[in-house]
Amino acid sequence: MLSSSRLALAAIALALTFAPAHAAEGFSFADSPGDHLDVLFDGKVVARYMYAHDTSTKEKADLTYKPYLHVFDADGTAPITKGPGGQFTHHRGIFPGWMKISYNGKTYDRWHMKGGDIVHQKFAEQHATKDSAAFTSLTHWVAEPGQAMIEEARTMSIRKLPAPGRLLITLETKLSAPLGDIKLDGDPEHAGVQFRPANEIDAKKTTYIFPKADADPTKDRDYPWVGETFSLNGKDHSVVIFNDPKNPKETRFSAYRDYGRFGAFPVAEIKKGESLTLKYGFLIAEGALPSVEYVQQQYDAFAGLKASPVPQTTVKNAAVKAAPKKNN
Repeated sequence: MLSSSRLALAAIALALTFAPAHAAEGFSFADSPGDHLDVLFDGKVVARYMYAHDTSTKEKADLTYKPYLHVFDADGTAPITKGPGGQFTHHRGIFPGWMKISYNGKTYDRWHMKGGDIVHQKFAEQHATKDSAAFTSLTHWVAEPGQAMIEEARTMSIRKLPAPGRLLITLETKLSAPLGDIKLDGDPEHAGVQFRPANEIDAKKTTYIFPKADADPTKDRDYPWVGETFSLNGKDHSVVIFNDPKNPKETRFSAYRDYGRFGAFPVAEIKKGESLTLKYGFLIAEGALPSVEYVQQQYDAFAGLKASPVPQTTVKNAAVKAAPKKNN
C-alpha cells in the first residue's frame, strides 16, 4: 500500500500529465470536439474557430451553417467579434463568403447562407510554437445535398505583434472547383472576406482610415489595407485588413457601415479541377489605430515587400445615415 506522501506525489504527476493545453507558454490549442477550437497565448484565449455543424433542428442549423473565427479581447475573456443573432445574424467574426456563386447553371448564396451550408470536414493541420499558431480547416461549400461545389482549405495563422499592435491573424483560403466551373460574385457589402465586430459596439464612434488622400471606397480599387476603430463596452479596438498584392485586381472594399462590418470583395473565376488562393491579414490592436508608419511596416512584412513610402490617408466617420438593406 502506498504511503500518503507517495500518493500525493502520484497525484501531482497525474495532474501534470493531463494538464490542459493552455498551460503551455506561448501559443497552444484547446479543442472542444465538434464545436470550436481555441487558440491560446500564455493560457489566454486569443481566437476561437467556430466549426460546429448541427442540422438536428432549424434553430441549431441557423447557428452553425458556416465556420468563422472569433477574435478575443486582450484579457482573453470575451470576443470582440460577432456571433449568431443580433443585427444580421449571418455576420460572424472573420469569414469568407459570396452572395452570388455561379455553378452548374445555377446561382448559390453563401453569404446569407440560403439553401445550403459551408461545412467543416476536419482539421488537416494544427501547429503551435512559442511565437505563432496555425491550423487548416477543410470545408465543403454545399450546392445540393451531398455535393460540394467548392472544396476549401482555410488556413489561419496567428502571431503576436510588437506594440502598439497586438495580433496579426492571417487567413489564406484555397478554393477548389472539383465538379465544375465556379464564378465568385456579389457586391462589396455581400461578398468577399470580412471582419464583423461584436453586435454591442457604439455605432456612433465607428471610424475608417484609408491609405490614400481623398479616398472614396465606393469608387476606389485595390487598397493595400483599410483600417477601422470601434468602441465596445467603453473601450476602443482597432483592426486593419491587409489585402495581399497577389489577390485578384479590381478588389473593392466596403468600409463605411456604422455597425463595423468591413472587408475586401474580389470577383474571381475558378475552372473545373483548378483552384484559387486568396490571402488576407488582420492587424488587431487595443485602443486607437497605430500610426500609419507602423501599419505600413506591418503590411510590407505581411506582403513580402520592401519598405514602402508612408501613404497619405483619409479618415472617415461611418455613414450612419446610409440605411442598411434588410438582408445586408
